[in-house]
Amino acid sequence: MAPSPAGLEAQIPSLRRYARALTGDAWAADDLVQDTLERACDRWALWTAGTDLRAWLFTLMHNLFVDGARRAVRQQAAHRVDIEEVAHELAAPAHEPGQALDLQRCLLRLPPEQREALLLVTLQDLRYEDVARITGVPVGTVMSRLSRARARLRELMEGGAPATGTAGQPALRRLK
Repeated sequence: MAPSPAGLEAQIPSLRRYARALTGDAWAADDLVQDTLERACDRWALWTAGTDLRAWLFTLMHNLFVDGARRAVRQQAAHRVDIEEVAHELAAPAHEPGQALDLQRCLLRLPPEQREALLLVTLQDLRYEDVARITGVPVGTVMSRLSRARARLRELMEGGAPATGTAGQPALRRLK
């Protein structure tokens, strides 16, 4: 049995909210939601009646987003930029103590897999098991990504860069 049009329509606000947070762009988010709904309509036969429609739609959206990200990486493989060359552009701008922090910018600086886990758990209020099913990873991986995302977001929101050494490893102090 296919999901009802009303059932799909009721999920649109959640899909839009997640897509907007995931992409950071209203137009791209609307495109992602549209593509998700089109795929859902095309593949109604794959949805099992009685299962969580919301989780199924988020799985479709997740897969579309990942596929799009992979496609973009392949298309831009010839135009790679050394991270060291643009590090100054990635640093959070200096702000006055009373100035509001830009949460969206900090979220977009998180690695995609961490951002997805954080948004699905906090913004969409999904259980770890549902997030694991949507993203196709074990529950422990979801918990790890969520923990790392929260820690990194905290660092970014405080305006400081983490104390790391090379390759993102914690900096070590030399003791004599």
